[in-house]
Amino acid sequence: MVKSTMFKWLTLSVVIIIFDQLTKYYAVQELVLYQANPIFPGFNLTLMHNTGAAFSFLSQAGGWQRWFFAGLAAVISIGIIIWMYGLSPSKRWLLAALAFVLGGAIGNLWDRISLGYVVDFIEIYLSFMPWRLFNPWPAFNIADSAIFIGAFMLIIDAFWFNESENDS
Repeated sequence: MVKSTMFKWLTLSVVIIIFDQLTKYYAVQELVLYQANPIFPGFNLTLMHNTGAAFSFLSQAGGWQRWFFAGLAAVISIGIIIWMYGLSPSKRWLLAALAFVLGGAIGNLWDRISLGYVVDFIEIYLSFMPWRLFNPWPAFNIADSAIFIGAFMLIIDAFWFNESENDS
């Protein structure tokens, strides 16, 4: 792949990382830990520290999970970069999907290494339900959103784009 093409996709990842870190900085400065700040029904800004993975999986594991998830994110990020370098510049959809996942993975990796936990603050829930499956309801961040968007794009790529198509 031409280096200038790869630069474009890595720049997208860097923009995601910067946006993620800026919003986390704002959340840490302006929000009180575990105090919900309702924006509208079904949407709160609630600062949480997640030492585990999605939905706080392994958050009570005793500390080893910090380095496990950091190592996993680092290996996955390196794998994504290698994958991206091997792709044709015409695979724009796939490259964008990988750039989103990469940006999100590195955004959360930065938190794990520097803080020991991931800063989460976006809380979306079904306001019409009188009960919650989780207490507190799981929160997420921009990095998590980028990973979700990228993963969804990867699924679309796998099912709708064939190898010979121009993925623009």
